[in-house]
Amino acid sequence: MNNRMEQEKIVSIEDRIPKLKQHRKQKTNKRLIAFLCLFFVLIFLVIYFQSPLSKISVVEVKGNSHSSKETILMQSGISAGTGFWNLDGGQAEREVKKLKEIKSAQVLKTFPNKVTVQVEEYKRVAYAEKNGSYMPILENGIVLPADKASLPSDAPILINWNDADQIQEMASALLEIPKPIASSISEIYHAPEKNDSWHITLYMNEGFVISGSVRNIAEKIKDYPSIVSQLKPGSKGIIHMEVGTYFESYDKPAGTKDNPEQGVKTNETQG
Repeated sequence: MNNRMEQEKIVSIEDRIPKLKQHRKQKTNKRLIAFLCLFFVLIFLVIYFQSPLSKISVVEVKGNSHSSKETILMQSGISAGTGFWNLDGGQAEREVKKLKEIKSAQVLKTFPNKVTVQVEEYKRVAYAEKNGSYMPILENGIVLPADKASLPSDAPILINWNDADQIQEMASALLEIPKPIASSISEIYHAPEKNDSWHITLYMNEGFVISGSVRNIAEKIKDYPSIVSQLKPGSKGIIHMEVGTYFESYDKPAGTKDNPEQGVKTNETQG
């Protein structure tokens, strides 16, 4: 009985020896493969960092309409040929946001060597006219130096505005005006009156003139499309939006208000 058990043990060990050898061989092969992979990765990294591929070759600027690509890149410190991995994106973003026109900035790195500077500019809500030049007014109230001689077309022109606080107040009001209506405003004159230092006159692209006050124009001008739609075709005149709201035709004596009996909606409200 004991002899049989010993023989079975001997046979079992002999059966396991080839399996142990195969297992050791597989383990050795895996180590060799891992070592070779690590070796080739290190070789690749050495070659990559020594080659032009590790240098920035493409730099893009997106989201800019008024700020030039050259100005943004110069401020960021990013240029082609510098180390891709040495670029501090956070620092570049902080530098770009120092530009007065830039609201936000994000630096995106794309392997192997592309960098994109994505910016968002402050909106230009108006232009202040001074001596024939037009100074952009940003949504945050900052007035920039005149940057071009041509007549602006992307925002209203402010004329006869000299006080910085009043300009900022007007800029804030323009931000509250619905975009379709704001895009119809051509010029805004500061026309202070005895009882209202905030009085303004707006010239619309449709040929109408609006008389109102900075303090409530953002709310009252929302009725502009409705008022215009109720006027006779070809009507021209002044839409008063001070206390009451009414239309004064150029074809009628000064101070005369159109009314429904004459075919034109008075739309007069108090307050």
